[in-house]
Amino acid sequence: MNATAHAPLDWNVLDLDYATEADRIAARLREITARQLHRRGLVVAISGGIDSSASVSLAVRALGPERVFGLILPERDSSDDSAARATILAQHLGIRTETVDIAPALDAIGCYRARDAAVRNTLPEYGDGWKFKIVIDGGLQGRFNRFRLIAEAPDGTPHDRDLALADYLTIVAATNFKQRIRKTLEYFHADRLNYGVVGTPNRLEYDQGFFVKNGDGSADVKPIAHLYKSQVYGMARFLGLPERVCAAVPTTDTYSLAQGQDEFYFALPYRQMDLALYALNHGYPASEVARVLGIDETQANAIYDDIRNKRRTTQYLHLPPVLAVDVPELHD
Repeated sequence: MNATAHAPLDWNVLDLDYATEADRIAARLREITARQLHRRGLVVAISGGIDSSASVSLAVRALGPERVFGLILPERDSSDDSAARATILAQHLGIRTETVDIAPALDAIGCYRARDAAVRNTLPEYGDGWKFKIVIDGGLQGRFNRFRLIAEAPDGTPHDRDLALADYLTIVAATNFKQRIRKTLEYFHADRLNYGVVGTPNRLEYDQGFFVKNGDGSADVKPIAHLYKSQVYGMARFLGLPERVCAAVPTTDTYSLAQGQDEFYFALPYRQMDLALYALNHGYPASEVARVLGIDETQANAIYDDIRNKRRTTQYLHLPPVLAVDVPELHD
């Protein structure tokens, strides 16, 4: 798309008619549930975060609370506030819920053991009472991203180590168990109720592959994958969700130390990333992003490169199973 056809880039490009959009999504959810999925309702795992909160609220708008089932699925590293927000939201919407602590299942399949062993390869003294998270570094400066382990000893002493690739991959593979166990429970209840499963990624997460294949990336319908994260916050406020939910700061809620999504995956906080992604999608030059965000053009180009690189390297996550030989009879 030719950027010369646009007015100068500004924050207003992310404005949305939320009433019209909420009605459009609700109508599509009704149609998809009944005519394409042939299901009676929808299951949504609610974490207390903004994306699942907006998604379950749109499902209720579409089908009514009696045909929406919520799951609250904490584990050992989950923030207590996440489950509290999810409970507040469920009560606000009037939906049925079930809470399942998935920590015993994760422990049984070795999630925590494999993760902790990989952490100790980098930080041998790591053990009971320690907390940690993974952060990225380098992308915003135009370098290859590298992964670092940030840990805190029981006495509060901080530790910062570079992670070897094999240890990083093992930690991520182990923590991906969390999303896959949650999805197993979602589909159990979907099968039990003859419901469909709702996926909750926003546009930034969906575009950039910030999801686990056959984990939170698996779903029957994804109602907000076209909405930028800023717009999801706007939608939540339009829908009248509790302030405690609307004010929630985006986190991964995966590691024992609090971790922002921009620390782990994205080059910038979500609002700035939304604008950069919108600008790239609509053909704006990096100089326009630099001007609006108050960064230099080199950094803006690095952000564009990071977006393109993530699209390329996570393309696999979007692919359905690839058939060795086509089965044409099953095409529409």
